[in-house]
Amino acid sequence: QVNLVESGGGLVQPGGSLRLSCAVSGAPLRYYHIAWFRQAPGNNREGVSYIHKDDGSTFYIDSVKGRFTVSRDADKNIVFLQMNRLRPEDTGVYYCAAGQWINENDIPAEYEYEYWGQGTQVTVST
Repeated sequence: QVNLVESGGGLVQPGGSLRLSCAVSGAPLRYYHIAWFRQAPGNNREGVSYIHKDDGSTFYIDSVKGRFTVSRDADKNIVFLQMNRLRPEDTGVYYCAAGQWINENDIPAEYEYEYWGQGTQVTVST
């Protein structure tokens, strides 16, 4: 059983930064691709980014490209999402998820990920 726990969310002003963490237990990171999803109020959950289990390559949706960076610490089994130049439209609950089979170089899709964290709230507002 793989368990994921997100942390690092909070309230930040537009233009500010946050770093989310996803602590993974039950399997080493090399076994699973890790993705970040978010869900804004009233919206469906959308895939934001992922980091590839084999080579650590990354993917971002266009709206966060250049502002968000996903990385991992294999020794500590933690994946990070550094979010800079945050905008109000980045507000939502952010989830990390683990999956073994994904469509590479494509937007993360929920059906590709078997294990999910409980989510952490990110609010970008004045």
